[in-house]
Amino acid sequence: MKGSTIAEREAVGRAARERSKRSSHRAVGEIRRDPLELIRQSSEGRIRKLVALRYGRMAASPLAFLRGSAILQAHDLGQVPHTDLVLPICGDSHLLNFGGFSTPDRQLVFDVNDFDEVSHGPFEWDLKRLVASFAVTARQLGFSRGAAHDAVMSAVLQYRDRVAQYAQSGTLELWYERITFDRMIEAVLAPEGRRRIRRGMEKAAGRIHEGMLDKVVERVDDRLVMRDLPGLFHVHVGDTLFTSEDDGVRIGDGHKLIDGAYADYLQTLPPDRRELLAQFTIQDFSFKVAGIGSLGARCFVLLATDPSGKPLFLQLKEALPSVVARFFKSKEPRHEGERVVRAQQMLQATSDIFLGWATGPGGRPFYVRQLFDMKMSPNLEHVDTELLNGYARVCGWALARAHARASGKAIEIAAYIGRNDQFAEALADYAFAYADQVERDYDAFLKACRSGALDARTDEDMAADFRV
Repeated sequence: MKGSTIAEREAVGRAARERSKRSSHRAVGEIRRDPLELIRQSSEGRIRKLVALRYGRMAASPLAFLRGSAILQAHDLGQVPHTDLVLPICGDSHLLNFGGFSTPDRQLVFDVNDFDEVSHGPFEWDLKRLVASFAVTARQLGFSRGAAHDAVMSAVLQYRDRVAQYAQSGTLELWYERITFDRMIEAVLAPEGRRRIRRGMEKAAGRIHEGMLDKVVERVDDRLVMRDLPGLFHVHVGDTLFTSEDDGVRIGDGHKLIDGAYADYLQTLPPDRRELLAQFTIQDFSFKVAGIGSLGARCFVLLATDPSGKPLFLQLKEALPSVVARFFKSKEPRHEGERVVRAQQMLQATSDIFLGWATGPGGRPFYVRQLFDMKMSPNLEHVDTELLNGYARVCGWALARAHARASGKAIEIAAYIGRNDQFAEALADYAFAYADQVERDYDAFLKACRSGALDARTDEDMAADFRV
């Protein structure tokens, strides 16, 4: 609120409790919808044969189902009262959409790292998505209810405390705030967790463009080309993955598909970035099978090299409409790719220097970013209760920083939440109640897959038809 005093802004935050009491957030509401119909809706516009693979991967576990069914929770959140503290939210802030990556000055930082569903919405929607994912994960790992409760509370209390801290920060101080791995390790992790993260940092340091060259690229005559690998392969006319009306097959020449989009993308970059990319020559491109939430969206990887032969990998990913925008009305974006990029630049402490957007054939919106840039994500198979707690704290911290930076509403949010545990306890109750709902939806989903009502196929099944 420009021109308002701190006291006036705090009053706005406290007044928001009249619309939505803090204790009210424990309610999931009366859920009346067909989960299968909503899941089908979320698959519209995707590559049809990859939808079956998407369903197969969602069937692997309740957490995998939660990751692939963001539309269900967005729908359900839209049916219950919410605060009027509206800001750019991630929209899909489950625990696996956080992680590490490199800044332009080559520091490893921790932050939100997926923005496909980003949109304007109530701040607590992101928190509810986060805590539900921790409750589902804790159950899946066989942890006790007490351990799950501790993780959820850790996430929300860390969010509360960090937002209160950011409410006291200067504007530029907040803008420059980064959660480096060194800060994170010292602030929220116990000694054993620190050792594990240090080992992960050492591995991430090797996940750079040059380090991936031998793994994914080979020389054919005078050109570098990407190998056909599981999840990364060339598109050929006649492949059974695409139907005849799909852009890549209809155009017939894949370079026409990429070249036009790449030229459009360059115009969204600042002049210095365009000059930088002008030093690279595109060598090859492949189709990439995206993660569970985006599976079925069109996604390409470009390989480019500089004059010394050093590589750069860029990903062009189709930007599908946000599920949040379906159930919380906000201004319609001019371009779905631009929506992702602009919000990412606001929510992330530091963003990819090559982040941009493009329009492809048929008017499909894409956004562009680097691949293989010291990426680091959690391995839940080796997480114990102590590490899950530490991870919950750092996710809460990252989400608080993102919301405060993107909205300038840290004062209002902090005043709304207050200093006691009432808001956190309400979200803990919500997390367990919604985890129950996820399990009910997951059971219905599995029955539909087994009966053939939904076509679900494994990676092994799909490999018989085409290279995945």
